[in-house]
Amino acid sequence: MELMITAKNMEISPEVRSYIERKLGKLDRYLPDAAEVRVEIFEEKTKSPQQHFVVQATVNGSGTKLRSEERAADLFTAINRVVAVTNRQITHHKEKRDDRRKGSLPGRNKPDVEGETAQPTAGVVKVKRFAVETMPVEEAIYQMEALGHDFFLFLNDGTGKINLLYRRKDNNYGIIEPEGV
Repeated sequence: MELMITAKNMEISPEVRSYIERKLGKLDRYLPDAAEVRVEIFEEKTKSPQQHFVVQATVNGSGTKLRSEERAADLFTAINRVVAVTNRQITHHKEKRDDRRKGSLPGRNKPDVEGETAQPTAGVVKVKRFAVETMPVEEAIYQMEALGHDFFLFLNDGTGKINLLYRRKDNNYGIIEPEGV
């Protein structure tokens, strides 16, 4: 694993460099496929003294990219926080990877509060049927808004095909049209 340390608006002392190497050098034990770890340190002139130093860590591996950023008044505190966040991310990544290898789905067969095994949460739990009506896109938008849904299935009167109207994150609308049908 290659550890690259860079700084902006400041100089890195040898003791800070060795501290980072000691703290982040252990990551290859927990994530052996990590090819490189980039650490960037910034010193910002902010009004808030709690956000004076910024430390960013990016772990690149085979198919894995983990990024963490922390701010603190003290450089060593910011480094410790980044190491803690990165360790949590690695633990989460390894658990997710192990779950995939074992063939289980996230949230499936995990013990609930009383210690009993919970029912699987993934899968179809409800089937809803309704008549698909022919209408223009503007009417579909009105119907979707009236129902308070984030999507609406309708038969587009302009194309004669079934369309899925959905609300995008930017509060605009999108339409999914099937091809070859």
